[in-house]
This record gives sequence, structure tokens and C-alpha cells, in this order.
Amino acid sequence: MRVFSASALRMAVLALGLSAVAPTISAAHEGHDHGAEAQAAPTTAAPRGSSSTEALELVAIARNGRLVVFLDRAGSNEPVTDAVVEAETPEGSAKALPLPDGSYGFDAHWSEHSGEHDVLFTVTVDGSADLFPVKLTVPEAPPAPPSVGASTWAAGLAAAHDFQRHLKEADPLPLAVGGAGFLLGVAFTLLMRRRRYLPATALVVIVVTLALAPRAFAADGHDGREPLAHQGLPMAAPSAGGQDLARRQPDGTIFVPKPTQRVLAVRTVVTASDTLRRTVELAGRIVPDPSASGVVQSSVGGRLSPPESGIFPRLGTRVRKGEVLAYVTPPVQAVDASDMRQRQGELDQQIAITERRVERYRKLAPGGSVSQVQLEDAQAELKGLLDRRAALDNIRQQPEALKAPVDGVIAEANAVAGQMASPGVQVFQIVDPARLWVEALSFDALAGGQDATARMADGRVLRLAYMGAGLADRSQAVPMHFAVLGAPHELRTGQFITVLAAIDDQQEGLALPRTSVVRGGNGQSIVYEHTAPERFEPREVRVEPLDAGRVLVVSGVAPGQRIVTQGAELLNQVR
Repeated sequence: MRVFSASALRMAVLALGLSAVAPTISAAHEGHDHGAEAQAAPTTAAPRGSSSTEALELVAIARNGRLVVFLDRAGSNEPVTDAVVEAETPEGSAKALPLPDGSYGFDAHWSEHSGEHDVLFTVTVDGSADLFPVKLTVPEAPPAPPSVGASTWAAGLAAAHDFQRHLKEADPLPLAVGGAGFLLGVAFTLLMRRRRYLPATALVVIVVTLALAPRAFAADGHDGREPLAHQGLPMAAPSAGGQDLARRQPDGTIFVPKPTQRVLAVRTVVTASDTLRRTVELAGRIVPDPSASGVVQSSVGGRLSPPESGIFPRLGTRVRKGEVLAYVTPPVQAVDASDMRQRQGELDQQIAITERRVERYRKLAPGGSVSQVQLEDAQAELKGLLDRRAALDNIRQQPEALKAPVDGVIAEANAVAGQMASPGVQVFQIVDPARLWVEALSFDALAGGQDATARMADGRVLRLAYMGAGLADRSQAVPMHFAVLGAPHELRTGQFITVLAAIDDQQEGLALPRTSVVRGGNGQSIVYEHTAPERFEPREVRVEPLDAGRVLVVSGVAPGQRIVTQGAELLNQVR
């Protein structure tokens, strides 16, 4: 029993200590994780200030005792690298020197002191000077980092708080019923055995009850105690010289520092309303110009053989008009060969008879027995028989030469040595890569004679000149032909492209490059407006195709706004 009394007293003391520490832990850590707060300290940008005119924008950034000035054109956001920048600072006049990245910088030791500093910049560009007043606000230096002991104590309190929070979140009814039953059983047993343990039993019950009292699990701020965060516990603070990182703000806007804008090559344009023709998108493909292309075919069936060089022209080889590309040797069938041998025998017999006649007439002609006319007729008959005999020999030996009909490049080749070529089958196709057309099918009534543009799969734009339209429908569509102006060398026949042709309807709207429109998280088309030197706001818009390089903004953007035309896709990736 003495052992049980000692254990009960030790348990009572431990419970009393936990009940005393619990309110402090609860008050200091209710709903907070200081370790997470230290890791998730906010990142602040370096002190900066900006000013702008109708033509220029100026951003000044202070870091490590130096002031860096970025100067851009207000309309296009293009860097201005040939300006003269002078400043009136709290320490006097200073002249900024050009830096390799296109900015300007000078020493500014006064920027290391906290407070508000007014700086007046004088910028001279192309002989015109402008004033840019800028106010820099330098925050106070952050406090020293917490000591190792304080961090250990905070970690210990956080662990104790987590244990108590798990106890608090658990259902207290089973624990209370079980504990009360256990305590009543112990008390009843002691009372039945010896009454002298009654004081110790009462003490244990009272102490354990106090340890499990609701005040031990009081919420933060409800027990009259001040949280440890307000009692001088060191907290993580952001660095005054934080890095300038592009980030998306909670309101959806994007903060992009000027150095990052230079790296991303962000460019803008000021929108203006105009009356523009509607356009339609047509499916088209590249076809050769009929006047600058041709096919090489065999007129008779036969076996293919290479030209005198021994090599068939390869794909991409440039050829000249009239150049021999291959030979076709017509085959001779067995029946034809028998007929030819019979015909050759007959001709050989007639040639022998005619030769003897000519020889006899030649001897008799001088004596007058045979007239000169008879002799000449016999000689002419002999010559005709010899020509017919030679023609039969050439039929079996002379192949047909396949020649290039135009100048150009071999675009398709189907020639193999020993291959049998059928009459009318294409062996080579020759195309002039500088003269290509586009064939498109239109289901709408387009404005005749209007030039169009085309967009390739990689985003490149082709200029097209209208050549004509067909009068006969093809699959309920009208075929239209356009000539490609300045065709690139990578263009190939049969390649599919998108043709954008104008129609007669007109509409009021804003024209923007296609690179300005990006897809938002919900699939909506958005553009980014440059609302401040380092601030961009997304705008939802509704667009229609205008040409291969531009779109027509129907709604969502008003005239006079600065919209990003280059780098919008990169801005859309900032998180």
C-alpha cells in the first residue's frame, strides 16, 4: 500500500505540472505553427520607385548602396539605351552611367538608411529633356535572427502544444467516464480497506481533476494571457534586400520586375479602334504553279534505265529543261519477235533481188538496153528496203529518253533501275520552289480579287495573292487559288495551311497580334494589360480571326489601353 501511495502522489504532482504549463502552451500555439511561419516568411522586393510621362517610363531600384534606373518607352515597353540620366539625390547631383544590360546606375549610399527619399531624375533623349520625380521608401532593418536556445524552446513548446491539441480534438466523454470510474474504484477500495488512506485518496482525486480541468485547454486569447508571439518570442522577418522575383498577387495581377521584363522581352502596344473587314478561315494546301511545274511520263511501256551518268536524279536535285532524266526500253514480246524475224527475212530477200536488179541495170544502161529511169527506180527501191530493215533493228535497240519539261527541282521520283514503267504513269515531278500556289475551298461568298494571308503550323505567316476561283463546286465548296508571295524554302507541296480571306462584312474593333491572346486556367481567352511599370493585369476578351498574324478583339479591351504583344505566354506562366 505504501508503494501505491507513493505512485499516486507522483502521478498527482505530474498532473499538476501539466495543468500549470498547459494554459501557456495553448495560449502561445493555438492555431499557429511557428516552424511553418519561419519557413514561409514573405519575400519582399528591393526598395523602388517609378515615374512616367506620355513617352517614357522610369523605374529606380535601390540595392546594396546603388541605384539602378530602367528607362523604357511608354507605348511599346522598349528599352531606351541611348539616354542621358542625371539625378538630384539627398547627397547632391549624380550622373547615371550605362550598364551592359541596358540600364543606368550610380552609387547611392543614402539608400541604405531607412526612411523616405525624394529623387528628381532628368532624362534627355534625342535632344528632349523630361523630369521624373521619384520617392523611394527604404524600410527599417530587420531584427536579428533568433538564438539557438530560443528556437529550441519554441520547438519544445510547439511539440507540447501539438500533443495537447490532439487531446483536445479527441472526444472527451469516453476519457472522462473511464477516468472517473477508475478513480471511484480506487477510492472505494481504499475506504473499504483502511480509512487512514482517505486523505491521500482525496488529494489524488482533487489533483487529477484540476489537471483535466477545462481551463487547461483554454483557447488562445480567452484566458487573459498574452500569446508568446506578443511576449517577445523572436519571429522570422523578411530580408530588406530580398530578390526581385516575378509573382502573381492574390488579386490576380502579376508583379514583374523590370530586370525580368528585359529578360522576357515584354513588348506592348496601345490599342486603337478601327473599322476592319471580317475574315474567314479556310482549309488550304500547297500546290505547284501549273506554269512552273511538270511531270515526266513514259509514252510507251518499258524498262527504266538511268541516263548516261549512270545515276537517277535524286530528290531535291535541280534540273534544266530538256535534260535527260532516264531511259525507257520497250520490251519485245515473243509473238512480236517472231513477226519481226519473218518481216526481216522478207525484207532481206527483197533487198537481195533488188540489188541484183540494180547491178544488172547498171551494166545494161550504157548500151541502151535499159533506160536510165529504170536504173534510178531500182536504186530508189533498194534504198527504201534498206531503210525499212534498219528501222526494224532500231525498234529492239533504241530506248525512249525521258526529258525534263521545265526548269525546277525534283519533287517526286519513282525511278528504279530495271523497273517496268507503264504508259502514262508519272516517273518524276518537277516543281519550282519559288513559284507555289495555295488551293483553298470556300463555303462562303468571298470578296473577289481580295488578297489573303495564310498561317503555317509553326506560326509563320505567308502573304497570298488572289489568282482566281472556280465556277464549278467541289464537294459543295468553291475552289480558290492564291499565289504565295516570297515563298520560303521550307514550303512543300501538299502541305496543309490555314488561309484567312476577307469577306464583304465589316466590323468595329481592335486589332491585336495573335501572340497577345493566351488561354487562362478556365480556357477563356485573355490578354495582359500593362497598368503600371511593373504590374500586369489579365483581361478576359472575345476575339475573332482577322488575318494570319492578327485577331479582332470584339469585347473586353477599350481603346487606349497598353496590351502585351510579346511575352504574354511567359507572363501567363507566372505563379
